[in-house]
Amino acid sequence: MMDRIFTFILCLTLCSAALAQDNSAAKGSQKNKKIVFIAGPDSHGKGEHEHNGGCTLLAKALNDSMPVANAVVVHNGWPQDESVLDDADAIVFYLDGGGNDHLTFVHAAKMDKLAAKGVGFVYLHLALEVAAGAPGDRFLKWIGGYFETNWSVNPVWEAHFAAFPDHPVARGVKPFNITDEWYYHMRFPAGMKGVTPILQSLPPESTLDKPDGTHSNNQAVREAVITRKEMQTLAWTFERPDSGRGFGFTGGHMHKNWQNDNFRKLVLNAIAWVAKIDIPADGLPSATPTDSELNALTKRVN
Repeated sequence: MMDRIFTFILCLTLCSAALAQDNSAAKGSQKNKKIVFIAGPDSHGKGEHEHNGGCTLLAKALNDSMPVANAVVVHNGWPQDESVLDDADAIVFYLDGGGNDHLTFVHAAKMDKLAAKGVGFVYLHLALEVAAGAPGDRFLKWIGGYFETNWSVNPVWEAHFAAFPDHPVARGVKPFNITDEWYYHMRFPAGMKGVTPILQSLPPESTLDKPDGTHSNNQAVREAVITRKEMQTLAWTFERPDSGRGFGFTGGHMHKNWQNDNFRKLVLNAIAWVAKIDIPADGLPSATPTDSELNALTKRVN
């Protein structure tokens, strides 16, 4: 009898140890998720395109709410020492794009190497604009979409978000309305392959009251919005064949919008998701920044 009791106790001990080891391994898989923010120079004056302040705010929120996150900010452009990117799980680009001289296209060889390793990419607002052709094709591979001149448009308008998909990035996000320079009629891959729309809204016809131009209006966008009444995708996730992830977010022009809890939560969720951090059921928590905190972030970083 004593031998049986001893054997039973030994089995319990060994099973408990194995379970503890499995739990430790599971926790370990969620450690050391490095997220590098690359902030471009602030470019539109106080309150707009405050890339340095926005990245500082988001990085702090991630570090404060997720012990597994190690978010760092590179200010005012591409890092002088690229080694900061070598162990990154995700890279966030919040900067002015456009044309063939887009910062990440200039460094496309490095970006391709990072993508091949499964590093995730997040592009916010104007960072999404890149020339069609080879640059645009790379963006389709990296994050599944981009702003294409003479196709996409960039009006300021109030978007209404009433429903969200069943996706980790949307966890805890409640319906909200907010005015921003929301780009739309973005360029996506055929059949939206790999793309999941996260934020969708139908722009009012007043957003297309300007003459045709590179960023203002064109026949294709009028047919989509005015004639066919197609909901426009303003934020999306992308799952790459190499197992890497991407996220595009067309808002982010106005610095004050980071005070909107749903706006901020969705972007934080997305950055964490791209870094393959588990998203809580209610999304990532973060304190609403005060006016004085936002103003403190408006100082340009040299």
